[in-house]
Amino acid sequence: MAISNGAGGYQLGDGNLGEPTMGYGSAPVTATDTATLTAAQVLNGIILATPTAAASYTLPTVALLEAALPSANVGNTVDFVIINLASNSSYDITLVAGTGWTITGGGVVVVQELSSAQFRGRKTGDGTWQLYRIA
Repeated sequence: MAISNGAGGYQLGDGNLGEPTMGYGSAPVTATDTATLTAAQVLNGIILATPTAAASYTLPTVALLEAALPSANVGNTVDFVIINLASNSSYDITLVAGTGWTITGGGVVVVQELSSAQFRGRKTGDGTWQLYRIA
């Protein structure tokens, strides 16, 4: 299907219904070895990871995330993906809860080498978020 070559503008639910719905995304951000992720990295949506050893990525504190999302309400969600580009089978990434986070299904989530994982964070209250691995 061809992408619209129109004059631009907002067309969600408007215009030619045969055209695909398009979004906009910033260039992916990067991370390497063990670190605390920033709110900006999580909110970017795609983190390209190239650890040089087994790594732990700690989620930013909920206070930092909510400072970047001042209008977030209970029930709002944020999705992001971590893509582990390491080619060494022992260079897995362990995602760890930061202050204010609860990870569903346990305290850590592993993203194996040469794979990716999609996550959804959901605001559950003032200063609290729940993280789900959804893919």
